[in-house]
Amino acid sequence: MDALIYTAMSGAERALRGQQVHANNLANMDTGGFRANMELSTAQTLPGYGYDDRHMTQLQANAVLTRQGTLKSTGRELDAAISGDGFFTVQGPTGEAYTRAGAFALDPTGTLTVNGMPVLGEGGPITLPEYSKIAIGQDGTISIQSPGAATMQTIDKLKLVKAEASELTKNEAGLLVARSGQPLASDATVLVRPGHLEGSNVSAVEEMVATMSLNRTFEIQMKLFKASDSMAEVGNRLVGG
Repeated sequence: MDALIYTAMSGAERALRGQQVHANNLANMDTGGFRANMELSTAQTLPGYGYDDRHMTQLQANAVLTRQGTLKSTGRELDAAISGDGFFTVQGPTGEAYTRAGAFALDPTGTLTVNGMPVLGEGGPITLPEYSKIAIGQDGTISIQSPGAATMQTIDKLKLVKAEASELTKNEAGLLVARSGQPLASDATVLVRPGHLEGSNVSAVEEMVATMSLNRTFEIQMKLFKASDSMAEVGNRLVGG
């Protein structure tokens, strides 16, 4: 009966941890550019002699849903969104990281930032001189009009990258990073929508349905656990005479 107990408890743990993943997604529904986490589980053999028929589930919560969220027009010069596939590049705590959030701002030194992190261009963090007008192009170029000047001048270009969902994971800070640990190369096919922001790609309906399904799974596993406990008790009485 202990093999059934392992199965039931492992399934219940997977359902519980899966609920945590979906709860985190729902909590970030209004976080701009947030990519929903996906809960995946694989079978894991229990180590030790005599445990060949016992398996546990190993939850993998680092898969990312990369579909596009809703784009909203803001008209703000420093707002930008990715149109289609692709990511902005920022300087994270441990190196390059990637995001869909495009509510850019300038720090006191003139460095372009998003959520407090420097935004990277082709030559590193983007620092802007004093300007009277700024524009972000569809190809990611950043142009400014200096005070007293009559024309726009290109200052830098956003580092735009593209990657498959399987190539990305989230680090401890919640930022997207490459699974390989190496920086992604710039991709000239990525397009930018200036004056727009992208919302979270979390679907409240999908998350609620997934949570309800996991609740039912947890209840079933608990019933299996109680059934295995009852069968074990009956078996012990039979053995004991």
